Amino acid sequence: MLVHPQFDPIAISVGPLSVRWYGLMYLVAFILFIVLGRAHARRRPELGWTAEQIDDLLFYGVFGVILGGRLGEVLFYQPAYYFSHPAEILAVWKGGMSFHGGFLGVLVAMALYGRKTGRGFWQVTDFIAPLVPTGLAAGRIGNFINGELWGRPADPSLPWAMIFPQVDNIPRHPSQIYQAELEGLCLFVLLWWFAAKPRPARAVSAVFLMGYGSLRFIAEFFRNPDPGIFSGLGLGLSTAQWLCVPMVLLGAGLLWHAGRSQPTSRA
Repeated sequence: MLVHPQFDPIAISVGPLSVRWYGLMYLVAFILFIVLGRAHARRRPELGWTAEQIDDLLFYGVFGVILGGRLGEVLFYQPAYYFSHPAEILAVWKGGMSFHGGFLGVLVAMALYGRKTGRGFWQVTDFIAPLVPTGLAAGRIGNFINGELWGRPADPSLPWAMIFPQVDNIPRHPSQIYQAELEGLCLFVLLWWFAAKPRPARAVSAVFLMGYGSLRFIAEFFRNPDPGIFSGLGLGLSTAQWLCVPMVLLGAGLLWHAGRSQPTSRA
């Protein structure tokens, strides 16, 4: 069976300066956002997005991801620890970012951007939805390189079952790769195709919510569950799965509402 390579967490080191793989994956995610955003704007010129506006979107999004992701980790997953060690809340270089917290942070950031520029909230989120999944894939690859967020025990006969020596000698699912493929590449293909044509306002955002929520829910069955404030609610679901449920329900409601919209609301 496979054994995790135990990569050096530092990707590049020049004198006293070093760049970690996880930080490098964030950089890759931001570059992909810019490249795909400009490509999306070119294929849908009627939406009226410029390269400069896409750069501004990224600026707002970065703050939303970092602040929301960190607060989500503190409030959703390890509140007892961080409230006992408040100084650690700011130590983002030690890791600990929640997608659901980052997602909420991005929503706030996009609302602020829309208010500043006069664009509607759904006009902004419908545009950025297809640009997000590749960044999620990059983040999961960073998790794999770091050997963190490993999977649940797997059947040793599974060809890609992997031992993570830093954990134990039990073969496990490389769930980071599963997530990179599901909520990263698969979701990207779906949204890139869906957003290629005019859709009712909210529709693209709704598909993102339903798609991510469903695919993350599935992936969690293969990932070692993280402790969190909802982990004891029963049904054998993890905190992340409970957080995905409202995403799917909200997405379904938005898609239904979008389908009832008048053609003039399409963008």
